[in-house]
Amino acid sequence: MKKDDAYYMKRAAALAVRARGMTSPNPMVGAVVVKNNRIIGKGYHHRAGTAHAEILALEQAGEEARGASLYVTLEPCTHFGRTPPCVDKIIQSGIHEIIIGMIDPNPVNNGKGVDVLKRCGIKVRVGVIEDELFALNKSFIKYITTGMPFVTVKVAQSLDGKIATRTGESQWITTDKSRVYSHRIRAYYDGIMVGVNTVLRDNPKLDAWFSKKQPVKIIVDSQLSTPQVSNIFSGSSKVILVKVAVPPGQETENRNILARKAAILEVQGKNGQVNLKDMLRKLAKMEITNIFVEGGGTLIGSLFDEGLVDHVLFFISPKIIGGKESLGSVMGKGIDRLDKAVKIDDIKITRFGEDILIEGDVKKARGS
Repeated sequence: MKKDDAYYMKRAAALAVRARGMTSPNPMVGAVVVKNNRIIGKGYHHRAGTAHAEILALEQAGEEARGASLYVTLEPCTHFGRTPPCVDKIIQSGIHEIIIGMIDPNPVNNGKGVDVLKRCGIKVRVGVIEDELFALNKSFIKYITTGMPFVTVKVAQSLDGKIATRTGESQWITTDKSRVYSHRIRAYYDGIMVGVNTVLRDNPKLDAWFSKKQPVKIIVDSQLSTPQVSNIFSGSSKVILVKVAVPPGQETENRNILARKAAILEVQGKNGQVNLKDMLRKLAKMEITNIFVEGGGTLIGSLFDEGLVDHVLFFISPKIIGGKESLGSVMGKGIDRLDKAVKIDDIKITRFGEDILIEGDVKKARGS
């Protein structure tokens, strides 16, 4: 039975996913070379600075690539970056046709790869399982088109929306299964972010248990009140403390001490606190393309207030904590009318023991 384009593109996409969390600031890309209804070469981009997916697939196919078809999830590049242009190798390979899942959203390349390949006489078709491929690289797409990281908020809360009791106890509201899954997800992100109050209250390590690649730890700490002996400084992963910029000569002695342990990122202030939009723009310039925000309620609420959240994971434990002084999962200003409520699309519900995970994308206003 002859297999169709969608079949081979799904095979390429499955290869791309193998490098989830490893390719930043590049996208995840997979490729397969097909001849006589048989895959003769396959590859995926492993990490930035290494060969791209189509190059690896063509190298595996060797001379058999002449006259074959190349399936690649993302338009091949035409520019020199960390590696040479992929279109040159494709043209030299003798490929008869190329099937591209989606056009590269990077303005540097957008559509140029298709034009070059067509001019060289290679048959080009574009647009196979585009929705799936867009979802695969939604972090990269936001980063490369807006200059802002993709922001995911993760919450572990009780049934009544609390993340800690009135005395501040929060460990642990959800089950071990939920926490294990959260640690697996951490490895997919460039950075894990919390507010300084979470550091003061819980003293977390913010590591990813199952990954050699550890995300950057980002602490939103407008006044640099992070204790010097905090657990976030354990391990080898980079720590960034985000503070409000102050005039020269007004820095505290604590800054000099903390600067030996972490990078200090100064951003604009807003009402005495960190300007979150300025912070995210500056983190993106540091090639932090996506961020996993784990608390606390004030930081999360402020991100929602500013419309800066793209994706949510709410782990809900069937417990009632109660109390108006107990900490809520989403604080900030909130809304004054229900028609302004943040809506979630593409909802997925998963059970982790007695916990329920509700996951989805934040529905954005048109043009945002």
